[in-house]
Amino acid sequence: MVNQNSTATHEIGFTHDDFAALLDKYDYHFSPGDVVPGTVFSIEPRGALIDIGAKTAAYIPIQEMSINRVDAPDEVLQSNETREFFILTDENEDGQLTLSIRRIEYMRAWERVRQLQAEDATVRSGVFATNRGGALVRIEGLRGFIPGSHISTRKPKEDLVGEELPLKFLEVDEERNRLVLSHRRALVERKMNRLEVGEVVIGTVRGIKPYGAFIDIGGVSGLLHISEISHEHIDTPHSVFNVNDELKVMIIDLDAERGRISLSTKQLEPEPGDMIKNRDLVFDKAEEMAAKYREQMLAKQQGISLDVPVEGEAVATEEVPEAVEAVEAVEAVEAVEAVETAEVVETAEVVETPEAVETPEAVEAPEAVETPEAVETPEVVETPEAVETPEAVEEVVTTAVEE
Repeated sequence: MVNQNSTATHEIGFTHDDFAALLDKYDYHFSPGDVVPGTVFSIEPRGALIDIGAKTAAYIPIQEMSINRVDAPDEVLQSNETREFFILTDENEDGQLTLSIRRIEYMRAWERVRQLQAEDATVRSGVFATNRGGALVRIEGLRGFIPGSHISTRKPKEDLVGEELPLKFLEVDEERNRLVLSHRRALVERKMNRLEVGEVVIGTVRGIKPYGAFIDIGGVSGLLHISEISHEHIDTPHSVFNVNDELKVMIIDLDAERGRISLSTKQLEPEPGDMIKNRDLVFDKAEEMAAKYREQMLAKQQGISLDVPVEGEAVATEEVPEAVEAVEAVEAVEAVEAVETAEVVETAEVVETPEAVETPEAVEAPEAVETPEAVETPEVVETPEAVETPEAVEEVVTTAVEE
């Protein structure tokens, strides 16, 4: 009897406090930021109760159910459904945790967008709103922005709402919540697949700026820089073009990374200044001049110097190769002034040491004066200073004879 009573008393001694302590020992400890599995056991009008194994059912409000707009909880969740949830906040005063699905989708969307940017992928998305700065789209559920300068269309921005556009990534910054895209880059890349450097295309002037003209070529915009309009100096593109002018232009650079097409009419001029004086002639001979330009580019890549100068070039390759290289370098940085002074470069080698003329020792014998070749050298006649040389020689020789 004693033993039985002792056993019964021991069994009764397991109190509610002991049971609570045992639950605490095996209870999960949840922290904000954790991703845990949970089962939907009750759907409420503006949320749902989720069993994640805590002492109290967790709650997910409707605004945290998706990265997209949700009007009713049953659009996302179904009773007894099990899925992952993000713990958004600590327990409230009732011991209840707040959950989120939107945050999981948000993290995975940024991961996917970063991957698409790394692949330089082209994505498509519909415009859902516009503002003064550009247009708004959604990529993987994230809100993206297209700056106005990167929208390549003739439509007003307001008319783009509802239209699906091809887009390339410009900036993906999760920390600053910045997702910037370019419609222009996507179009240029697609167009670039069918274009080549040295190709002549027909375009229309859509805008004129102090630094050049924007030319529409098949739905994409290329820049005809002021330095690539003509070999002659131009004060402003407005003096040469008007909006809606139709032109033949040559492609001189395709920059897919920045979505830029660089154009030139200067390289199509048969003679320097023809773009200003005789535009029709430039367009008539455009394909011919472009073919010569491509030959030059190919020869340059192969390290071959062409013996036959291209018509319209101000510098002869055979006579002064250094001058040709200098002009090409200047054209690469778009400095027209250096091209205009190419003739000065040609004569630079002639006037090397004026002291050779002024030094009396150079005229040691009268016979030097009697040699016609010394006076009639064509290279000397090209230099203004050289034309005045015979008089100086006569004075020196006369003085030497008198002495």
